[in-house]
Amino acid sequence: MSTSKKRLGSIVRHGLLGIWAIFALFPLIWMLIMTFKSEADVMTTTFIFTPTLDNYRQVLLQSDYLRFFTDSVITSVGAVLISVLLGVPAAYALARYKFKYKEGLAFQILSFRFAPELLVVLPLFMIYQRMGLHDTYLGLIWVYQLISMPLIIWVVRGYFEDISVEIEHAAQVDGYNWWQVFMKTLVPLIKPGLVSSALLAFIFVWNSFTFPLMLSGFNVSPVTVAAMRFLASHTVQYGQMAVAATISALPAVVFALLIQKHLVRGLSFGAVKG
Repeated sequence: MSTSKKRLGSIVRHGLLGIWAIFALFPLIWMLIMTFKSEADVMTTTFIFTPTLDNYRQVLLQSDYLRFFTDSVITSVGAVLISVLLGVPAAYALARYKFKYKEGLAFQILSFRFAPELLVVLPLFMIYQRMGLHDTYLGLIWVYQLISMPLIIWVVRGYFEDISVEIEHAAQVDGYNWWQVFMKTLVPLIKPGLVSSALLAFIFVWNSFTFPLMLSGFNVSPVTVAAMRFLASHTVQYGQMAVAATISALPAVVFALLIQKHLVRGLSFGAVKG
């Protein structure tokens, strides 16, 4: 094949990829544009309008959105941290130890992630009301384990299974105890899977809607539920909703860009093991 044909083929491929990228990202671009539109322009489909920051002022300065954003940060980060602290040792146990019904237990843990949230949210609502966990940080962090814990256990388990047991034995021969072997030898080796699974768990928890809708209230309200406050009985404040949605999407996007290398590697190797 001649050089000109290769160059033409490359141009066509890149052009098609560019068109597809614009098509895929257009809803996000349009939502960002809506944040700068006035109420009179927000329903129009034109790109020509007078930009305004009124929507940002109303959301960030004249509402409690920043408090809702803080609630999301506290509950999401807290849920992921607990899932990592408990899920990594659990993944190690499922990967290394042999005991009865091990695979059944592992599948049971994974089934928590597959089960529809509506299946358990009503019983949890009644339990939370009796235990005083409704509309609390602890209540949301606890229920978020149904989302984050199974993902972390299954991805990290695949990484532990891929590490040779001889590595642990060699470290023990060098004088390391089990905790030192685990922290200084195994944890660095599972870092890509741990980072990728923790990021995905954070995104799933951050985007959760059904659990916080039923189990939160006035004291604790994540951004996914708080965005509904911009829905009035007679109108919808589209510009303000666009601002709330855009800001709430920033943490997941920023984290994904910062650790993109670990995320791609973790999903390529760890997620298909176990």
